[in-house]
Amino acid sequence: MSEKKNKNRIKDFGEVFTNPKEVESMLNLVKDETERLESRFLEPACGDGNFLIKVLERKLEIVKKKYSNSQIEYERYSFQVISSLYGVEILKDNVLSCRERLFKHFKDIYEKKFFSTSNSKFLSSIKYIISRNILWGDALTLTEPNKKKPIIFSEWSFVKGSLVQRSDYTLADLLSYRPYEEDTLFSEKGEEVIIPPPIKVFEPIIYTEIENV
Repeated sequence: MSEKKNKNRIKDFGEVFTNPKEVESMLNLVKDETERLESRFLEPACGDGNFLIKVLERKLEIVKKKYSNSQIEYERYSFQVISSLYGVEILKDNVLSCRERLFKHFKDIYEKKFFSTSNSKFLSSIKYIISRNILWGDALTLTEPNKKKPIIFSEWSFVKGSLVQRSDYTLADLLSYRPYEEDTLFSEKGEEVIIPPPIKVFEPIIYTEIENV
């Protein structure tokens, strides 16, 4: 990227990439949440994923320690991890870069662990989840770039065995309820919270078939 283009992006969009050491320091402030597999994180200006990739690293390390002896268990819990990460970014090239980074990091770890039994359908589902969770949009207007459609996030929940259910919510609805005390919109600490009704609920499907939702 040219220096002029970079300066224009800083001026027009406030694009600044956080130093990795600063990312680690900030995440250490909520260390317990970054290591809790079910906690959900939203980065409203995710850039190319500096924060989300570090949360992914921490959570996958927990999965590795607890579930490496079973590929099925590893897949289920790592699916939960990847589906807990959300991002919005106004610059499309950053969105694509963030998706690519998250998927490559996940894929490299998974295939290294299960190199002879890796499941391509599972990886396709992971790639689809990332494409649905890292969105091109404006977190200030809560809309897609064309300003006409709302940003819609999907919640992915295991409902029975290997079946996952997708429920879609508008970001505007989630923010309007504001049942959260911290900046991580989807973070849960065990207390009862109010959740807005979804705009659409899909039929449960096996987690390795999720891209067909």
